[in-house]
Amino acid sequence: MQVYDVSEYSKITGLAYEQEVKRLQVEFLKLQNWVIDKNKRIAILFEGRDASGKTGIINVIKRHLMPKHINYINIGIPNQTKSKYWFDTFRKEMPKKGEITFFDRSWYSRATVEITMGYCKKKQYTSFMKRVNAWEEDLLKEGIELKKIYLSITKDEQKSRFQKRRDDPLKYWKLTKHDLSMASKWDIYSFFKEQMFNRTSTELHPWVVINANNKRIARLSSLRYVLNEFDYPDKNLEAADDWTSKITNYSIEFEGVSFKNLSYQQYKLLEQNLKNITS
Repeated sequence: MQVYDVSEYSKITGLAYEQEVKRLQVEFLKLQNWVIDKNKRIAILFEGRDASGKTGIINVIKRHLMPKHINYINIGIPNQTKSKYWFDTFRKEMPKKGEITFFDRSWYSRATVEITMGYCKKKQYTSFMKRVNAWEEDLLKEGIELKKIYLSITKDEQKSRFQKRRDDPLKYWKLTKHDLSMASKWDIYSFFKEQMFNRTSTELHPWVVINANNKRIARLSSLRYVLNEFDYPDKNLEAADDWTSKITNYSIEFEGVSFKNLSYQQYKLLEQNLKNITS
């Protein structure tokens, strides 16, 4: 598991935030052009508790992308067939050549939400946990590059967002009985979340945890993380005269040891060294 933290973004103002979003969206369009040109297949999944901002972040990322070459997947409450053939359900949604697919929740619902709420049987959960790493390796063999992002929020922040939804005449419907029931099982979910990190964060497909208590930080951090992961043409994430070049709050965690206050260059160098150590 890696912790990706660009907390310097917390100092960003409204106008600077919009400018930075636009700059990163331009970079993402470059990434998409590369994906199309090279027939790449990229799948990006977002997991996290209710109200952690998954949908909002995906919307920011894909706002200016070419819609014919992206997919947004949220299967909602699975029917019996989808639940029974869990991996097949998501295998059918994987990107084709030249496509990027965004998963708003994913097959990992079985490892967190479903087992917490009793929506799946224990043997279904156990089977999933035994098979998922090999299944993801098979995806890679087929040319599908997978990035796994977990948006982390505190209990108090979730409670605050629930209250705002409840009080908003345009968003009250977003707060469901399921949300409240899940929130009441906070510790149970936490247990299964940690099991998920411990058993499914692999060298090939690590979990990347982003602090989502601040929505702006989470959006910008998610954009930067994904862009950092690919070497597309004309990549320009760090300009010398840009305020973002001064960010020194990148963090990475390896085997329980946290490395903090890193520059982008230090982060990427350490990340590569860690990959070499574990390869």
